[in-house]
Amino acid sequence: MDVRVVDGDLLRQPVEVIVNSWNRNFIPYWLLIPAGVSGAIRRQAGPMPFREVGKRGLLPVGEAVLTGAGRLPFKGIIHVAGLNWWWMADRNSVQLSTRNALRVFREHGFASLAFPLIGAGTGGLSPQSVQQWMQAEIESQPGKGQVLLVRYRNQ
Repeated sequence: MDVRVVDGDLLRQPVEVIVNSWNRNFIPYWLLIPAGVSGAIRRQAGPMPFREVGKRGLLPVGEAVLTGAGRLPFKGIIHVAGLNWWWMADRNSVQLSTRNALRVFREHGFASLAFPLIGAGTGGLSPQSVQQWMQAEIESQPGKGQVLLVRYRNQ
């Protein structure tokens, strides 16, 4: 995989699909006020992607599911259960989320994907650690395609 680290806004990347770091669906989407990446996606995409992922039921930590992109210009959104019961992330949840998002990416034949730093916001982890873990996981995976690891910078 061709992996690049970029600074910017996840929702402005020239890719086919993006990744949303989500919870495990144990609280219905309509009771949540999404923050960070999920909040930005919700404001721009509308509620449809969140309704779709909510129908999947309880997700194991690290699980990845594909939904439509709502009003966003992407072919889809891969939601990963990057947070545990206590709304925290750890190295395992980051690595599993990255691995499973890449599996969904390959299964659907997408050519390009953009990741946020999973767990570096609400999850409470250091952006530097998350970037290292994710980059190593992406580089260890088979397959072709362009993968952007997006460090958030307000543009």
